[in-house]
Amino acid sequence: MAYVITQRCCNDASCVPECPVDCIRPTPEQPEFATTEMLYIDPDTCIDCGACVDACPVDAIASEDDLLASLARFKDINAAYFQRHPLESNFEPLVAPSRAPKELGTLRVAVIGAGPAACYAAEELLRRADVEVELFDRLPTPYGLVRAGVAPDHPGTKAVSGLFESAFRREALQFRLNVEIGKHLSHQELLQHHHAVVYAVGAATDRRLNVPGEELPGSHSATEFVAWYNGHPDFADREFDLSGERAVIVGNGNVALDVARVLTVDPDELAKTDIADHALDALRRSNIKEVVVLGRRGPLQAAYTSSEFLALAHLKGIDVIVDPADLELDHASRALLDDPDVEPSLALKYTLAQEYAATTPTPGNKRIVFRYAVSPTAVTGTDKVEGIEFVHNDLAQENGRIVARASDRTGSLDASLVLRSIGYRGEPVADVPFDEESGVIPNEHGQVLADGVPVQGVYVSGWIKRGPRGVIGSNRVDSQETVDKLIEDFVAGRLAAPAAGRAALEALLAERQPDMVGRDGWKAIDQAEKTAGKAAGRPRVKFTSLEDLLKAAKG
Repeated sequence: MAYVITQRCCNDASCVPECPVDCIRPTPEQPEFATTEMLYIDPDTCIDCGACVDACPVDAIASEDDLLASLARFKDINAAYFQRHPLESNFEPLVAPSRAPKELGTLRVAVIGAGPAACYAAEELLRRADVEVELFDRLPTPYGLVRAGVAPDHPGTKAVSGLFESAFRREALQFRLNVEIGKHLSHQELLQHHHAVVYAVGAATDRRLNVPGEELPGSHSATEFVAWYNGHPDFADREFDLSGERAVIVGNGNVALDVARVLTVDPDELAKTDIADHALDALRRSNIKEVVVLGRRGPLQAAYTSSEFLALAHLKGIDVIVDPADLELDHASRALLDDPDVEPSLALKYTLAQEYAATTPTPGNKRIVFRYAVSPTAVTGTDKVEGIEFVHNDLAQENGRIVARASDRTGSLDASLVLRSIGYRGEPVADVPFDEESGVIPNEHGQVLADGVPVQGVYVSGWIKRGPRGVIGSNRVDSQETVDKLIEDFVAGRLAAPAAGRAALEALLAERQPDMVGRDGWKAIDQAEKTAGKAAGRPRVKFTSLEDLLKAAKG
């Protein structure tokens, strides 16, 4: 018997150092770790000790004998990885990262943002130094996309917040929520009160289609829709036209699959989750029967992970539709698939698409339809969205990658709702360098650069550092790199001592933002939501307005 890593793997690699026989791959030291869809356990080496199960923050690991039917295939998925990458273990005991010497005194760090990247950075700081961490966020609630981005039907993925809750019980970390940097405090004021500032503000905006009709009512970003159904207070009052029978999602990453599920899953199933009440009410009235997911390139280049694509097969009352004609591969893709050393996850994507294409739809079921190698050319309609026009793409290999070029073949679909899900982009931070072309803050190993020169005491982590790629756990290794550099600078004496400390900061915040939410305020919100959820048979019932959140924070 062996343990198996399954669909909800977060890639934070907490399990890797816990394995006594070093059989979890890839490790953060390996090049493929940066692009892997998930981690895998070698079934031939696993000794069934369960150490990885205890270490996993999102309950993604199970014994092969205990796998649910929807996860049974992951036994073969784990094994297939090691057929491609035979385990070569050079196991050596891990050397604990260095701590800042106690004689240097207390390191004060402001972490801006309270999402996964910020929380992993704060957790690492708490382990590595005698430190005071001030965790800022403009919302009254922490955990960023864990709370407002993860789909409500993926509760296991949200469990990573429990890891942070446990680490953040110490007084060394203080929540400074409902505080906006640039409004209540400036960048310079942060530096006056801290040795260092770490910006972990994510990628807040979405990329545009740049086609006619994109601004019509009924055309939105998936970012808005996800924030709306997750109860983000900035989006709770949005309205989405669910009166038609078809919605179209442009882009086929995991977010697109999340949105497709939420639009088609039985609302009674969603009623067991922490989905926002206003969204649940709207979905109960929805007329949408079909969601079409458009991808620019072919099925091998689809942005979704094979694990999320596989999970669609187990949705009740929903057919996944793939046109067999869309599975005809260009020469370069066919050569890649025929390579005996092809990555198992890539081969699995194509195998799953073939299986969906061979399935007979069930009359009366809702449908999630995948269309490949198409690009939108216009969103159509007079006063609101009525449809979308697109062009079929020809695929070719260029500089070692598959590119899509528009052909002369066109098509269209009627739709009442169009959601774009083609990626995110970072926004500038006041008084901090920013690269407009890449949408990130320029940096080296997490230290901010201005015209190539390191900026003293200013660091970045997460999507604003590396661009919008990776999953929640990807931020763990990323944050470790940033904290390594910060600690190195502190030990070397390259960080200026703050002119004022925590007491002075608290006094300034009390003056500038009397509605700041601290640890006790967040605890009150959390407990009130969970209490309401318990009464309704749900994990929590979220407060979705700033007014209600602040009222709950004050008890």
